[in-house]
Amino acid sequence: MYLRTTQRRNKDGSVVRYYALAENVRHPDKGYVEARVVHNFGRADRLDRAALERLVASIRRVLEGEAGGPVVPAAAADIAIEASLGLGVVHVAKALWARLGIGEAVQARLDARQLQAPHATALLAMVAQRLDRPGSKLACHERWLDRVWLPEARGLGLHQLYRALDVLAEHGDAIEQAVFWRAADLFKLDVDLVFYDATTAWFETDEEDVAGHEWRGLTFEPLRRRGHSKEGRDNDPQVVIALAVTRDGVPVRSWVLPGATPDVTTVQRIKDDLRAMRLGRVLFVGDAGLYSRANLDELAKGAGRYVLAAPIGRVKEIRDEVLSHPGRYADVTPTLRAEEVVLGEGERRRRYVLCLNEEEADRQRRRRAEVLEILEAELASLGEGHPKAACRLIASRRFGPYLSRDDGGRPYLDREKVRRAEQLDGKFVLTTNDDTLSVADVALGYKGMWVIESCFRKMKTTGLEVRPMFHWMPHRITAHVKLCVLALMIQRAAEIATGLPWGRLAGMLERLKAVRYTSEGRTFVQATTVSLDLADVLKKLDVPAPKTILAVG
Repeated sequence: MYLRTTQRRNKDGSVVRYYALAENVRHPDKGYVEARVVHNFGRADRLDRAALERLVASIRRVLEGEAGGPVVPAAAADIAIEASLGLGVVHVAKALWARLGIGEAVQARLDARQLQAPHATALLAMVAQRLDRPGSKLACHERWLDRVWLPEARGLGLHQLYRALDVLAEHGDAIEQAVFWRAADLFKLDVDLVFYDATTAWFETDEEDVAGHEWRGLTFEPLRRRGHSKEGRDNDPQVVIALAVTRDGVPVRSWVLPGATPDVTTVQRIKDDLRAMRLGRVLFVGDAGLYSRANLDELAKGAGRYVLAAPIGRVKEIRDEVLSHPGRYADVTPTLRAEEVVLGEGERRRRYVLCLNEEEADRQRRRRAEVLEILEAELASLGEGHPKAACRLIASRRFGPYLSRDDGGRPYLDREKVRRAEQLDGKFVLTTNDDTLSVADVALGYKGMWVIESCFRKMKTTGLEVRPMFHWMPHRITAHVKLCVLALMIQRAAEIATGLPWGRLAGMLERLKAVRYTSEGRTFVQATTVSLDLADVLKKLDVPAPKTILAVG
């Protein structure tokens, strides 16, 4: 006799298990052995554990009375557990990889070139590693693949991972475009707003790239160059990573540019690439780094519409006229107010929206008070013979904006500079050429820029870890960034479907394991039990739970 477990799957995907006491008996007529239920214990979630414990205790008393001690069941003694492998993240990554059409888009390029190597499987493995345990391609090959249940990738060699990256470097733009349109249909994404911004990723090397790179008929500019770093590492070579996303944070397209590329020079190329995707009527939303007269003209071509932040201190018209324009702010949200300012007439009219964020203004006032308190103490500590300390204060990004020099060259706190800084607390200026948008629409449209900042955080620090980058060839650097963007697409698809951040999802999925064990001379791989909260997540993702027995033999 033995305790038999059966299960039934409901329409909502939940699994109900039943326990019964059974024995194997030979059928008198048919001649084969079949299971005969002696007693039903009912559903597992309604099991009378006390009754089972009494039955076990009574059996143990009989056995201990005959053998003189506790007995280990033969079935338990025969099982040898060999390994516990990660399953949850990989299982979801494989399902979304297929649903978003990433594997299909990759395979279409391989079929066109009649390539037989397992490049699609290698790319799946590297994307799943980004979502689970970000690391180098060497770490993926030597450690990560041995710790997860991804049998189709277990025999991959390190060289095959790098060859797959080459495919992504060559066809990454086309793959991104195909995947975006599949995601737009799948999640019914709004593509009326496209947010664009750029960030930097630095390299721990002293050498810049000085020459272009020719590879498979493609020309790559020297990517690793020194430039203005958004991470405060101006002395390190870097690349610029540009990203266009929808209002839902789903990547539309990505670009990898030389590290010395100013944001303001990228608009023409970005606009041409997005126009080639035929997105329809799109409102382009960008940050102040893109503001220039040439960019405004470029964005307006072909009836293009834009909302751009304008740098207050760099544009004389904004500094002298927009900020001092008479009028009242209108409430947009409880903490955001906005005022429309129109300068000029006819086709040359310029439309600005002056915004005031009350929360940001309070934060800036508190921070300035702390800085000024420290600055006054620093100035008081300066003696007659401290020219180096004085120069350090003047050159400081923190203290310098509030300092001036007297006739003797000594720094002092300039109250007029402090007053001018206070007038800008919490304020930012937007410009647009779309007269159909209300003041609230313009302000809220730009406020959505947080979504692309969130995407950059996910790629750089809180999830996918685009750096450190261990590549130095331009096409491999480009492929590495494209790989992280594909992982970001899967991540955002999971977050949209469940409404949960990926960090929390990954923590829940990590509890789902694949256990490899040996019993009666045979090897089995079995999935652990799916908990109720994880079953609910899989249901929202529309991903079926893994089979109980994943492999035999």
